Amino acid sequence: MVKQTKLISNIVNQSFVEIFKTNVSNQQLANQIVGDLKQLYPYYRINFDLEDYDKVLRIEGNNSIDILEILNYGKNHNIHIELINY
Repeated sequence: MVKQTKLISNIVNQSFVEIFKTNVSNQQLANQIVGDLKQLYPYYRINFDLEDYDKVLRIEGNNSIDILEILNYGKNHNIHIELINY
């Protein structure tokens, strides 16, 4: 019984993280993108690291991240968003 409970606990506490390289160069645009994506995905935790060379967009969620839709968002808004495989 203890093993089963521990396994369920690990699954519940698991989170998914995806990291994207972008061409976003200013905080105002980054804030707009975060706001747009949070409207589409209110349960994701989304942030930018504009000081990183790759202008990183980081998305974390309790379920899998909809990578294709994130990439499509960039394409539809003329923003380069590329998944970084790590």
